[in-house]
Amino acid sequence: MAGIDVQTITLAIIIGTLLAIVYSLRVLVLMERRVARIELHIERVVDKIIREELRIERNVVKKRK
Repeated sequence: MAGIDVQTITLAIIIGTLLAIVYSLRVLVLMERRVARIELHIERVVDKIIREELRIERNVVKKRK
């Protein structure tokens, strides 16, 4: 053949596939970290809202008495 045989082509395909898998896993890890950060921010907002609601409830109960 002209310098490139079937084994070389097969090896190149396998290495390319493995590199694509590794890159995809890297992207997934980065996305998971972003989602975790977003969840943390959502938890903080929810905690603030809950504290505010409890404060409002206490004020309403005090006014009723």
